[in-house]
Amino acid sequence: MKVSGALVLAVLLLAGCQKAGEVVPQQSELAAQNAAFQKQLQGQLLDAQPGDIITIPAGKFLFDRSLSLTVDGVTIRGAGQDKTILSFKNQVAGAEGLLVTASDFTIENLAIEDTRGDALKVNEGKNIIIRGVRTEWTRGPNTENGAYGIYPVQTQNVLVENCIAKGASDAGIYVGQSRDIIMRNNLAEGNVAGMEVENSINADVYGNTARGNTGGILVFNLPNLEQRGYQTRVHDNVVVANNLKNFAHKGAIVSTVPAGTGILVMANDKVEIFNNIIKDNKTANIIISSYLSVGSMDEKGIKPSFDPYPEGIYIHGNAFEGGGNAPSQLDLKALKLAMFGLKGHLPDIMWDGYVNTALLDEKGQLPPDKRICVQNGGAKVINADGPGGYKHPSMDQSPYACTLPSWPAVTF
Repeated sequence: MKVSGALVLAVLLLAGCQKAGEVVPQQSELAAQNAAFQKQLQGQLLDAQPGDIITIPAGKFLFDRSLSLTVDGVTIRGAGQDKTILSFKNQVAGAEGLLVTASDFTIENLAIEDTRGDALKVNEGKNIIIRGVRTEWTRGPNTENGAYGIYPVQTQNVLVENCIAKGASDAGIYVGQSRDIIMRNNLAEGNVAGMEVENSINADVYGNTARGNTGGILVFNLPNLEQRGYQTRVHDNVVVANNLKNFAHKGAIVSTVPAGTGILVMANDKVEIFNNIIKDNKTANIIISSYLSVGSMDEKGIKPSFDPYPEGIYIHGNAFEGGGNAPSQLDLKALKLAMFGLKGHLPDIMWDGYVNTALLDEKGQLPPDKRICVQNGGAKVINADGPGGYKHPSMDQSPYACTLPSWPAVTF
């Protein structure tokens, strides 16, 4: 294992710690220094060997093109997520801030700001640790911000902890097409989706705070991906006031997320939602949706094998407060007004009502492991009757009076 002393020295020269009486470098000098540091850091990443630790001390460092790493077993370590800042505000080349295609990778204690595309993308690796990383677009919510802040995809054994994600035009913290995931003790605010688990297997999402996003925590399955996701635990999170106007690019799946969504499960199976504090999400605190509410199975290119229905959803022990009082979409506004009046609110849990009729028994019941089960005190579910155009919504609670097995905690 080695730490690059040359890199540390170069960074210290650029850290901007001016002493009394020291001459401030001219802009041209600063630009040259940043260019030299960018070249050296990229060189360190290209030349890295397994076991290397690349240490970047405090300072704000400017980059105009992407960084990349393809070597297994490397650690990148900063001095803190508010002390070591990699800024891509003037980026002219590359689709990410940092792109990693490697296993046994750790990145910790730094910030990546204002990238043209995704901030940190980790693709096709195992044993990934992302700890104490902040990703942010400092101009605030904007459609031209990058799509993803922290973005592991097609990975296994992934830990994302103590991170902050702000301003992503898709998801602040996203884990997709992956397996064995722990996402804990993070903060997501000012994103379209605060945190998202998509087409992933065996995920544990806990101890997080999602506030001020369009949607707080999302668990999705999308068509035409090789892996179908299932078995996600969402627990012991704080999901509050996710009422931000949706600023996603038109056509992105998250552009369909209603502003005011706390937790959204779409077309995913075996999802357990428990012990969360969920409040003041103006459309609904929890939404359970099929893919049919946002897209058609008749669309060209949708594989016939895709299952659009959410099944095996277990909601219990959550603390709900407020919410449902001002849905952001016209059809949901009309639903609230028709069912609960001008001053009323939608229930804490809203289900779009789509069900796989091929699985129903002679009594019209789904198999026990395919049901939506709610054991959450006075919390109510509304079947919004999406298939019927929201014309015959139901407040009958008997379909949800069931329990499902709790899933084990994720361990690596």
